[in-house]
Amino acid sequence: MPLQPSCIFCQILSGEVEASFIYRDELVTSFMDIRPLVRGHLLIIPNDHCSSLADLNDALGGHMFIIARRLAQAIRQSKLRSEGVNLFLADGPAAGQTVFHSHLHVIPRFAGDGFKIHFPASYGTRPSRNELNEIAELLQKAMHLNGKFYR
Repeated sequence: MPLQPSCIFCQILSGEVEASFIYRDELVTSFMDIRPLVRGHLLIIPNDHCSSLADLNDALGGHMFIIARRLAQAIRQSKLRSEGVNLFLADGPAAGQTVFHSHLHVIPRFAGDGFKIHFPASYGTRPSRNELNEIAELLQKAMHLNGKFYR
């Protein structure tokens, strides 16, 4: 999709809004997050406006992950404090997406960094194998896999 004038990330891509760029190629651009969870938190965005994960084709989505892996390696080789890295992509308001231009967060992590991922109280409850199989079948059908069951 073409750039959208009302999208802050499209404004960054067009040069209307300032950013601290790290990487750019024909498909994606990476720049520092202006509200970092920790020092070194960066974003990777498609160069075309893609409002959701569904708008990314396989090649673009895969390329975003390849660049995320390379940038994670760069974080670890830099002088930034990093004992690990989280990759995070929120897709839709219920998932926490607030900027509707698909973007992948690359977040350096270290013990005591203050960033927490909170799990619901039900996290430790394991569903039955039947329930898991039912969900797997629903997803297989949705992917048009003709009910083929993978083990």
